[in-house]
Amino acid sequence: MKNITILGSTGSIGVSALELISSNPEKYKIVGLSAGTNKDLLLHQIEVFRPKAVAVLEKSLATELKSRLPAGNAPEVFFGVEGFVHLATLKSVDTVISAMTGAAGLIPTYEAIKAGK
Repeated sequence: MKNITILGSTGSIGVSALELISSNPEKYKIVGLSAGTNKDLLLHQIEVFRPKAVAVLEKSLATELKSRLPAGNAPEVFFGVEGFVHLATLKSVDTVISAMTGAAGLIPTYEAIKAGK
């Protein structure tokens, strides 16, 4: 089984990747998800895929997300470029799908490549 992080899980490429992954649950497990600002879709993805960690762009959004997640089995929540890099370099991750748009995805993608993901 391959452990996957998707950077940009709420965009069109991220959503398509999650559809493919959900049709092959014996092959893939989602470990990390990240989004810019689409918290509602990210919350749904967290409920469906139960990742260990998630990241969003802004601290205020991370705080709001934490308050809306159920206590007990909620993923760790990170924010900013540092949060995206954390997800991209998790030791338990085999592959990172970089689906972030623009410059926001450059550093996390670079760090994932350096980490062999």
